[in-house]
Amino acid sequence: MILDQITPGALIAVLDYGAVLVFALTGALVASRAQLDPVGFIFMAALTAVGGGTLRDLILGRETVFWVAQPAYVLMAAGAALVVFWTAHLIESRYKLLLWLDSIALSVAVAAGVGVAMEGGFGPVITIIMGVVTGTFGGLMRDVVGNEVPLVLKQGELYLTAAFGGALVAVLLGQLGLGRSEALIAGAAIVWVLRAGSLRWGWRLPVYRPRPPRDRG
Repeated sequence: MILDQITPGALIAVLDYGAVLVFALTGALVASRAQLDPVGFIFMAALTAVGGGTLRDLILGRETVFWVAQPAYVLMAAGAALVVFWTAHLIESRYKLLLWLDSIALSVAVAAGVGVAMEGGFGPVITIIMGVVTGTFGGLMRDVVGNEVPLVLKQGELYLTAAFGGALVAVLLGQLGLGRSEALIAGAAIVWVLRAGSLRWGWRLPVYRPRPPRDRG
């Protein structure tokens, strides 16, 4: 199998690069909706691309934040931003594309966060949290700065739930003895299936409905 030839460290690097690239595209699409200039596009793309991974690395106390150690991540985000700046007008529904690209980025980033925590020897609880943090915080910052309704907080949609579910599956499979690379790929697949199901078929969990207080006699 191809996965047998890929070390967990190499897979984590691939996942990080993939998450940075796709999240950068979504950040640039938000910049296009806000009609920003090229520098604004680069800022939004980079913020989205490295936001979750930066918070992950700071919380875990890694020696160097991933994009500081490898500036190529930021350069890739900047390149993606400029591509979107020159081509966004060709896209009929930028918001629909943003949603689907974000679903891919979420799944890849969750797996990357889980993989980094596993590699650092952290326990299951911290590993799951790092998966969720890596997957969601870049997009949250993108939406807040871009004055969009944060996808992570949209009522009834599977977003945080998808991130948590995928991280949980990856950790459980790892605990059951599945290879780390296979567990990370499975976790990413679960995230995307849940998120795509929410977008395509309206999968969702019940939401809280306030009730009037009961009168007590």
